Amino acid sequence: MGKYYPPLGFHFMVEFGNIPGEYQFQSVSGLSAELEIEEIPEGGENRFKHKLPVRSRYQKLILKRGLIADSALAKWCREALDDLNIKPTNITISLLNEKHEPLTSWNVVHAYPVKWSVADFNAEESRIVIESLELVYNYFNIQ
Repeated sequence: MGKYYPPLGFHFMVEFGNIPGEYQFQSVSGLSAELEIEEIPEGGENRFKHKLPVRSRYQKLILKRGLIADSALAKWCREALDDLNIKPTNITISLLNEKHEPLTSWNVVHAYPVKWSVADFNAEESRIVIESLELVYNYFNIQ
C-alpha cells in the first residue's frame, strides 16, 4: 500500500435531485451532525446528571457561488421564499478525485431553501458578486 494523501476540498460537485442543470459552487458548508442530549438529575446525587441521547440534529447547508440571475436554481429559491411554494429536493454532494470520480458522497435528504442573500456591493473593490443559499434538510447519508 502506497502513501495515503488526504483528499483536497476544492474538487467537488453538487447535484440537485429534481432541479435540472449542472451547478458549480464556490463553497459548501453545513455538513454537520450532532447528537442532542437530555440531562436528568437523580435524586440525592449532586455530582452529576445523567445524559441521555434524544435525536440527531443537522446544521443548515450553505452553498455559495457567483451570482447567476436567471437559473432554475434561482427560480426554485424564489418560489420557496416569495410564494411559499416549497418543493423539497434531495441533493448529492460529491468529493471528487483527479479523474473526476466521486471519492465519497453526502446524500442530503428533503432540502429546501430558507434564506437567499447576495454579498455586499462595493464600488471600491473589483470582486465577483456571490450569492448564498441556506437550506434546511432532514438528514444526510454518507456513501
